Amino acid sequence: MRSRLMILLVLAGLHLFVGVTLIPDLALGPVGTGAAWLYLMISCLLLPMGMRRQGTAWLAWTALLVMGVFSSLAVLALLRGFALAVLSLTGLDWPGFAHDSALVVVGLVIALTLFGLLNARRVARVVEREIVLDDLPEPLHGFTIVQLSDIHVGPTIKRGYLDGIVERANALSPDLIAITGDLVDGSVADLRDDIAPLADLKARHGTLVVTGNHEYYSGAKSWVAEFDRLGLQVLLNEHVRLAHDGGELVVAGVTDYSAGHFYPDHRSDPQAALAGAPADAPKILLAHQPRSATAAREAGYDLQLSGHTHGGQFWPWMHFVRLQQPWVAGLQRAGQLQVYISRGTGYWGPPIRFGAPSEITRIRLVAAS
Repeated sequence: MRSRLMILLVLAGLHLFVGVTLIPDLALGPVGTGAAWLYLMISCLLLPMGMRRQGTAWLAWTALLVMGVFSSLAVLALLRGFALAVLSLTGLDWPGFAHDSALVVVGLVIALTLFGLLNARRVARVVEREIVLDDLPEPLHGFTIVQLSDIHVGPTIKRGYLDGIVERANALSPDLIAITGDLVDGSVADLRDDIAPLADLKARHGTLVVTGNHEYYSGAKSWVAEFDRLGLQVLLNEHVRLAHDGGELVVAGVTDYSAGHFYPDHRSDPQAALAGAPADAPKILLAHQPRSATAAREAGYDLQLSGHTHGGQFWPWMHFVRLQQPWVAGLQRAGQLQVYISRGTGYWGPPIRFGAPSEITRIRLVAAS
């Protein structure tokens, strides 16, 4: 309760800061000034509602879009405030800077919001990746995996959005589809119809799924049963052996890094996921959070596929991901382990993406020459 109150006070303080530092310099006149303050008041009231899963679709859309707008507005207003303070302290005279910079802030917020909204709502682009694995058997050279991650079917992502993702993934004719968590934001009862298109995913070796932290916010055990009903294979600290044209590939999956806090029997364990696996086969781990890499490296995996970060989703939050995760996006290495982090196939919260485009990743395994 105390932490929630602190968050509300910080939000109110930021709105007050934006109003006091920005609105007077816009020279909007009495009516415009009143409208600007009214908008900030509505924004302050709506922001907490954006984090709730209950409510009507229009309220969710409005609250989450307002959240995205205010994120950009607050950051740019703070940067502008810093610039004004520097000018004041150094005694530099820049005629018209206060008014012009206020207009620039408003213009940038509008541009970032519109671009980010269009970028978030389009079907994710396909990102092609070749990953070289040492000792990859010849029959597995060219094996393709389509990775989907962080779709977040929920308040603003519905069935139509997912239909486009499924159609684009199937068009790639992959050998395997891997979904690395955070499929949903809500209960099975609320989202059963919206998540149904996942049953239409097609790959030679089927679709494998691991849980993300948002599954645990939404009743993970119910979702595991629902994914199973849709024909998706959920890997809960376990593995499958894929026989492919005379070669064998081990694909393991772990529960989310934080799963043990919700269900003790779901504690993430990359080592246990390999129990009984052949020692000489290449080993791929599906793990929602990149920070599973330390345990994955120690367990002897060759490649880890992860998501969770969204690549930061929109500026400037990509610069803060490293406070929790070892990497933000792309192909990384931890000793002998390679880690690929998807920027996510959907989005979470504000329907905005800027500087971190969504992706459907087509990974092609390649043998070292």
